[in-house]
Amino acid sequence: MKRILTINPGSTSTKLAIYEDDHLADSQTLRHSVHELAPFKRIVDQYSFRNQVIQSFLQQKGRRVQDFDAVIGRGGLVRPIPSGTYLIQEEMLDDLRSGRYGEHASNLGALIAHEIVKDTDIPCFIADPVVVDEMGSLARYSGHPRFERKSIFHALNQKATARMASQEIGKPYEAINLVVVHLGGGISIGAHEYGKVIDVNNALDGDGPFSPERCGTVPVTQLIDLCFSGKYTFEEMKKKVKGDGGIISYLNTNDGLEVGRRILTGDEQALVVFKAMAHQVIKWIGKMAAVLKGQVHGIVLTGGLAYDQDYMVPWIKEGVEFIAPVFVFPGGDEERALAMAALRVLRKEQKPKIYLEEVFDDQR
Repeated sequence: MKRILTINPGSTSTKLAIYEDDHLADSQTLRHSVHELAPFKRIVDQYSFRNQVIQSFLQQKGRRVQDFDAVIGRGGLVRPIPSGTYLIQEEMLDDLRSGRYGEHASNLGALIAHEIVKDTDIPCFIADPVVVDEMGSLARYSGHPRFERKSIFHALNQKATARMASQEIGKPYEAINLVVVHLGGGISIGAHEYGKVIDVNNALDGDGPFSPERCGTVPVTQLIDLCFSGKYTFEEMKKKVKGDGGIISYLNTNDGLEVGRRILTGDEQALVVFKAMAHQVIKWIGKMAAVLKGQVHGIVLTGGLAYDQDYMVPWIKEGVEFIAPVFVFPGGDEERALAMAALRVLRKEQKPKIYLEEVFDDQR
């Protein structure tokens, strides 16, 4: 039996899970108050504090670090890398400490995992960070040389649910084509061709369908006019694209459950806006199906909005079932996805990847 500790840091919490093979043995969400985090100027400065909290949790549960066969943290903003489970090494830690590719709470995952296993022989990993990049060269073109399309998406959840769908289909993930849709605060839609995401919208920076919190792809000249109208600051415009865009800009809420309740009470605007978002998701699924030349074995719906069996899921199914069967895996169980990524390495089903070597190989 393989015991695995997963560490998933968020802005004000750290989610922990202990897996014994593929069985969840224990889990806990450790909350961190604003007061506790106030002394730390940068997110990266929190790693010793969070490590101490995790160590206290393990002691309370009667668990020792030596009890684990592996520790795996959520992958942060590292340099663009191919999908896989990566050994945590000093080059990766240097990039995360410096914030070279951006600062985010998930950067702490590798730092904490490394700190926990120091002075032991226990391996520590990250897997499928949001910057997984397997896009083909044609997918990188935007329409102007000043702008390049980037691969930033819900890689951990997309890869995990793609493997779940492949099991239901009865073929290896690397032997099929899928369109995977993560329906969360941001929406990412990826074309998975034989185990690689060859095209995907940038779910972070305003590409793709609008979502509960993001405006998605908007008419560019109208956006330029608004930027130079003098009515909004630089930061206010960025907020309109990410944070105050999408559903929240139309309905003043980013809660899909609340939108559903409004629809039930007869709110026509809520119905139309929610259906318009589904319409855009359907269009992007069609785009990715075309990228795969129509050779699609399945369409996967995941993320929080995939729980909505009253509106969102049925609407999307109605629009795309003619392309391929639809598989629904609601939520985004990141801790399980991390544990399974480590387990595949421990079982020698996959080899662990090396951070710099994989980057250099991908760039040749």
